Amino acid sequence: MARKPQGEERLPPGIVVRDSDLHLRRLWGNPTSDVASGKRYLVALTVGYTQKANINATVHKFSDKFDIVLFHYDGRTTEWEELEWSKQVVHVSARKQTKWWFAKRFLHPSIVAPYDYIFLWDEDLGVDDFMAEEYIGIVRKHGLGISQPALDGTKGKRSRYTVTVRRPAGDMHNSGRFVEVMAPVFSRDAWTCVWHMIPNDLVHGWGLDHNFWRCVDEPEDQIGVVDAQFVVHRGLPTLISQGNGEQDGSGAKVRSRQFDEMRTFYRRIADADRAQAQAQANATAAASTADHHP
Repeated sequence: MARKPQGEERLPPGIVVRDSDLHLRRLWGNPTSDVASGKRYLVALTVGYTQKANINATVHKFSDKFDIVLFHYDGRTTEWEELEWSKQVVHVSARKQTKWWFAKRFLHPSIVAPYDYIFLWDEDLGVDDFMAEEYIGIVRKHGLGISQPALDGTKGKRSRYTVTVRRPAGDMHNSGRFVEVMAPVFSRDAWTCVWHMIPNDLVHGWGLDHNFWRCVDEPEDQIGVVDAQFVVHRGLPTLISQGNGEQDGSGAKVRSRQFDEMRTFYRRIADADRAQAQAQANATAAASTADHHP
């Protein structure tokens, strides 16, 4: 059976462009004279306008080596133009959608291919003790493919996971193959794997954090929490209030779906593991049979 064309097979190889980026381009002049952006990293923030002040503080912790994209879940984008930097970043708006919904649709591996690291953060993080360049230096030093800044245990919402709370003794600690979904940072290679694991129909991302380990070669060594650059998780229920506002208990209904999605995701990944194990066992048995029957 002939293989279904993927698109580029119909083109001369010299014209095929597989990757893109989120660099903003000018509308005039010769493209060959455009100044290279120099952007090596990407930070994607899912935001509502009520958190503008905190997002403003967060953006100023990232240098000009970062491309920035704001995913707006409340439909309010033009109001951000009162912040000068907002005119130089990418804005994507879809009402009442989550960080993982946006990421699945707008951060395809071919789009983020130029970036060494991808920061996929919530909007309610206090960043007084965080600087992005220093953070990346620590991540590179320790070879972390998936990481997060440590959470300040003295402020903000108390974490359910003690492994992500800051330990002042060193610059980082390994976290038992786990980081939380609120502020993960991925290497390009790890994100390529994680993107393929994100379900298209499950939007809240619950359960992904317990499976990030699948996307690095050595989870015990390549997943960690950076203590020297830490944040405060304020735990503001902003997006959860974007449920069905016309009915009472919208927040409770959003929370119920989050738990339902988590159970569904765990069931799917368990089924996939069993199917893969069975396929491998069948392949091994077939190879063994072939060896005994030349």
